[in-house]
Amino acid sequence: MTEPMKPDDDGPIGQADAARLATGRLIDPGSKLDDNDFDISELASRLRFSLDKGRIWLDTNRVALIHLSTLSSLRREMIDKLGVEEARGFFARMGYTAGSRDANLARKLKPHHSMREAFAIGPQLRKLQGVTALQPVKLEIDVASGHFYAEANFLESYEADSHIGSYGMSDEPICWMQIGYASGYASTFMGRSVIYREMECRAAGSNQCRMVGKPVEDWDDIELELKALQPEAFANRFAGQVKSVRSFDEAGVSEMFADELVGASPGFVATCHLIKKVADTNATVLFLGETGVGKEVFARTLHNISPRTDQPFIAVNCAAIPENLVEAELFGVERGAFTGAVSSRPGRFERAHGGTLFLDEIGSLNTQTQIKLLRALQEREVERVGGTEIRKVDVRIVAATNESLDNAVKEGKFREDLLFRLNVFPVNIPPLRDRRDDIPPLMGHFLHRYTELHERQVPGFTEKAVDALYEYDYPGNIRELENLIERAVILIDEDQPIDVSHLFADARKIPTVMTKLDEAGSLKQKNDIDLGDGDDSLLDTFLSGGKPLAQLEGQILHEAVAKSDNNLSRAARLLGLTRPQLAYRLKKLEASI
Repeated sequence: MTEPMKPDDDGPIGQADAARLATGRLIDPGSKLDDNDFDISELASRLRFSLDKGRIWLDTNRVALIHLSTLSSLRREMIDKLGVEEARGFFARMGYTAGSRDANLARKLKPHHSMREAFAIGPQLRKLQGVTALQPVKLEIDVASGHFYAEANFLESYEADSHIGSYGMSDEPICWMQIGYASGYASTFMGRSVIYREMECRAAGSNQCRMVGKPVEDWDDIELELKALQPEAFANRFAGQVKSVRSFDEAGVSEMFADELVGASPGFVATCHLIKKVADTNATVLFLGETGVGKEVFARTLHNISPRTDQPFIAVNCAAIPENLVEAELFGVERGAFTGAVSSRPGRFERAHGGTLFLDEIGSLNTQTQIKLLRALQEREVERVGGTEIRKVDVRIVAATNESLDNAVKEGKFREDLLFRLNVFPVNIPPLRDRRDDIPPLMGHFLHRYTELHERQVPGFTEKAVDALYEYDYPGNIRELENLIERAVILIDEDQPIDVSHLFADARKIPTVMTKLDEAGSLKQKNDIDLGDGDDSLLDTFLSGGKPLAQLEGQILHEAVAKSDNNLSRAARLLGLTRPQLAYRLKKLEASI
């Protein structure tokens, strides 16, 4: 959103400002900002206490009061046990997640206000949370052009106080959680990776702590900041987007797929830790998750960071092979074994000897093939179709499925003994709708990839496009997000930002958070629920004795579900509930009928 620029109180617009005014790029002229200009009372009203149940809520997120001394003790123990480098990454990623969640809250509270007003909720939230009083100094934010520059000071920092008290003065800035928070907050607003760096720190001898934020591609050297946001060395490489990235020589990781894994959510971090844990073993790994969550990308990364990295990685989609040919594809075939077998050829097991065999959609295998696969896993040997020679194979099996193999076993479609062999080390990858913190960095990653691939100049996304991509439920997960952005890059005119119309070919898929004009000509969100008739409020209806409270609650819940096209996640967001909370209330209502 581009706002008209006004002259400063002490003089006219300068030449540089006038030039930027002509292009419509300047959001804030870089003058000192004061977050006290914005009313914090609306935020304070979102803080609710349920004293009888021992719960505190900030909007729809449950929070807890924690003594700063407890956080300081945690910080000290993490540094002592993990070392400074690992502790820095832990707290930076924790802050990043918190910042991303708060940005989502800020966008919801200020859906029709200027970007400057909405962004300023961040400093307010840090005050309300008792973390620090941020003093914004400069803010230039233009989502459509991808331009972002911010400076802020903070005189108080529990991280600086804790570090000085435990270790004395530091030779480098140490407000890791606050820097991670600012990066996550700005990245979610921009729909691309924004990195903050602490330029001054009280723990390093300065009079105050000062941080600067810019898009990742605008920094020259941010190895430490990028490294802190990497749950593992193979993730969040931002390859091609930064001028300096971490060397992987010490990690022994191939550069081939180093830029594929991008994310920041707890689910993404947990998955990265799991594959790092199992990488140096020969254990069979089973990836579980919906279509498009990135199971093959994780499987390739697992191979790349394993001791087998120099050996073949062979991937096969079991569902894509005709049922009468699947055995020949997996185990090989001898000449004359069947009509059309004019020559002998090795199967995927033999081709993957010494390396990794990735079996995608393994639940689609027929019973006969399952029996032969079970023997291959148990004995580490295969026999070609039409052959008699037993061939030993040294292969690590990595399998994946988007369906429940437990249910398939109950239905008699999958052998239970084979499931036991495959399920040695299961890794469940959550769907993208449950790890929305990954969406902003993925947006920047895919935008960079496809602007280079298709040789297009695309500065970024409009604010509506960022909101739509963040709120969409992604039945196709990361693959669908990737396809949406590639399509938009192809459709967009040169040097224009991506808008909602470029993303969604089918208007019915556009998330319901988009706005429309009501009869009075004012903006109204499509997902606003009209729960009363005429001028009567719900309270009036209840007090008049027209409907009991339980019936009114049921009406609200069912109408929200209906307006969301039976999408429980979307209905829960309309009502300010989590999906499990809504599901529980609906189940309770059904039981009472």
